[in-house]
Amino acid sequence: MKVVPFWGCMMPLKYPQMELALRRTLPNLGIELVDIDGFTCCPDPIYFKARDKMKWLVTAARNLAVAEETDHMLITMCSGCISTLKEAQFLLNEDPALKDEVNKRLKRINREYQGKTIIKHAVEMIRDDLGLEAVKKSIKKPLEGITVAIHYGCHILKPSQIMHVDDADYPSILEDFINAIGATPLEHHEKVLCCGKGCMDEELPLEMTEAIFASIEKSGADCMGLICPTCFSSFDLGQIMISRKKGKNYNIPVIYLFQLLGLAQGLSAEEVGLHIHRVKADRILEKINGSVKI
Repeated sequence: MKVVPFWGCMMPLKYPQMELALRRTLPNLGIELVDIDGFTCCPDPIYFKARDKMKWLVTAARNLAVAEETDHMLITMCSGCISTLKEAQFLLNEDPALKDEVNKRLKRINREYQGKTIIKHAVEMIRDDLGLEAVKKSIKKPLEGITVAIHYGCHILKPSQIMHVDDADYPSILEDFINAIGATPLEHHEKVLCCGKGCMDEELPLEMTEAIFASIEKSGADCMGLICPTCFSSFDLGQIMISRKKGKNYNIPVIYLFQLLGLAQGLSAEEVGLHIHRVKADRILEKINGSVKI
């Protein structure tokens, strides 16, 4: 199966370990990544859209027009990217006059949005187009005994009438993924709470982050599992900020789900980039491999 990856901004620039994990795990599922040139920022579904919605829409449409040069599905690995691209596609396909206006602007750079590309988040594509049995068959070292507190965040689920990924209030797609790699997903009360990144307030984002960590700590999970690099930035660095400002140390490893998949496929911590996280995953690795430090 061939797919076009839309890496966005944050992975290549800030968190290349996530891109690395995807490049090393997806081929084991029979997925070939077809990289193409020409993509830009999605762009950001919060601040950019709030500042100038038309420019946001035109930029997203240009990215989609680039993807339409191939006949392959477009997959994203970031909740913000999937939110922008899916919403832009929805708005343009629902409003012919808006689509005409956007294409009038794209014509200046010899582009045209047609609306024919299928867009999915990587985990959605695996569930719908491969099936989780493909994940199970790729596993060499099931993560038995590892408990994972899932963080969904906002954008992959909502608005539900556009995203159509899962039940927005009672999702299970990420728990099913965790089960497929042999680990155990644990319920906690704040799994669909916003990470706080989009709040225009100095204190509120850290309060929201702390509420989520308090919920995870209460669950007793070994780590947090997520699928969004923006959320990761709130939680990996956020724990350091909570420790400095509030004197509370959670020490909960924050792990991108495809890094966990890599470990289950037999890759080392370094091969999926866990060694560059601020909050180290030593206790996870000790459970998997015995006494291992990174």
